[in-house]
Amino acid sequence: MTAEQRRAFLLHGTRTGVLATVRQDGRPHAAPVWFTLDDDDVIFTTGAKTVKGRNLRRTAVASFVVDDGRPPFSFVTIEGRVEISEEPDALLHWSTVLGGRYLGAELAEAVGRRNGVPGELLVRLRPTKIVAQAGLAE
Repeated sequence: MTAEQRRAFLLHGTRTGVLATVRQDGRPHAAPVWFTLDDDDVIFTTGAKTVKGRNLRRTAVASFVVDDGRPPFSFVTIEGRVEISEEPDALLHWSTVLGGRYLGAELAEAVGRRNGVPGELLVRLRPTKIVAQAGLAE
């Protein structure tokens, strides 16, 4: 995929991503997340006390995958470093953007106000490696 094709794939509809982190004892942890993009950065929120929130704070690295499981099959994987913010205005902004993407414009503000609160983390995954493949079964 070109960079433009990759962005279009990632932002198509309401695809969720699977975030992979590493637990303190070395075991993997994977969880689905709502996400959006800011240039090539993957943006999502999570609770500070969740497994993924604690793992991200401890390691500051993650892997992320989005796939289309329908023929001809496509996927994007992203590895990188994370930056975490609890800044209220940024958290509210991105929570509202995510609410709009996944639940529609009419619910965006309500979702933003529900999720853009203390105890939530705004996570920015900055890619260090991206693999994007389209049409695997063609």
